[in-house]
Amino acid sequence: MLSWLARRKELAGLDIGSSSVKAVQLQRLRNRYRLCALGIAPIDPETIVDGKIMDADRVGSVIRQIFEENTIDVKEVAVSVSGHSVIVKKIKVPQMTKAELRGGIAWEAEQHIPYSIKDVNLDFQILGGTGPGKKEEMDVLLVAVKKDTLNDYLAVISLAGLRAAVVDVDAFALENAFTISQKTKPDEVVALVNIGAAVTTINILLGGVSEFTRDSALAGNRYTESLQKNLVLSHEQAEALKMGAPITGHQFVADASPIIEKVNAELGGEILRSFDFFRSSAQVETIHRMVLSGGCARLPDLSSYLSQALGLPVGIANPFRDIIADPKKFDREYLSFIAPQMAVGVGLALREPDDAR
Repeated sequence: MLSWLARRKELAGLDIGSSSVKAVQLQRLRNRYRLCALGIAPIDPETIVDGKIMDADRVGSVIRQIFEENTIDVKEVAVSVSGHSVIVKKIKVPQMTKAELRGGIAWEAEQHIPYSIKDVNLDFQILGGTGPGKKEEMDVLLVAVKKDTLNDYLAVISLAGLRAAVVDVDAFALENAFTISQKTKPDEVVALVNIGAAVTTINILLGGVSEFTRDSALAGNRYTESLQKNLVLSHEQAEALKMGAPITGHQFVADASPIIEKVNAELGGEILRSFDFFRSSAQVETIHRMVLSGGCARLPDLSSYLSQALGLPVGIANPFRDIIADPKKFDREYLSFIAPQMAVGVGLALREPDDAR
């Protein structure tokens, strides 16, 4: 948990994306979770650009609408950020206590982040020691978020009449959603890849623990923009066509497929570069499987293409798989359809008061 904000009461997960806003409310039972409420609403493509909120009033209005229409009755939320304003790095520091590291984290951060320390919020998590007897150095996960980006998100949440009680990072929210529904072997390496509209988030887990994270700007908008440019379509038409819906005057197989396949190759290359960097830095050769989430996870044939291109099994995330959902309240087919989009929101809704990151 990013410690500059701390949770006080029950909260809902709020995922503010660049193409839609998602909210999830869960109730913890003994060893399971129950789905209480969820909502999703689209936003115009100019509303959030490159992670910057351009129309705060509109976003605040959409959030209020989701909470009211779906009877989400909590006022405190967990929200996450991603993109170029967020830096997550695993660093090595001399062995010290958590209190000592807290006092010196700003100096350590200056060595690893390209922003002025006064312009970011910092947090860290001690991961473990290295070296003989694990006494010389320890691994620390360093997280830095630009203050202006964070303040924009906190302000729009306030406009909606809510309070951000927890701030997280998309990559870690994905990890939360994954680990409640799937178990990993101690030496298993799993890549979680969330393809949103503006950002593709990659989080590689070793034995269920994050070893590598990266955000890329090559994401779902690349498909939409390529279709718009090559076929002279509106944004709405391109969005529909890329998901396989029929558009007057254009066929998916004949017109859209060659364009989509080209972007698939770009995306596959981007993911592969991240995998290669992980392999070289973590000295791990094999990534055993990949789990896709985000709205673009539903793109026709994308998972099979990436499986073949990357040489590993690729599955589609379903964060609702082990969550109890009343069939009288939630349509199973609808939950299955939106599940990949809701991974970050579910991961945020899972946040607990004593979480440590």
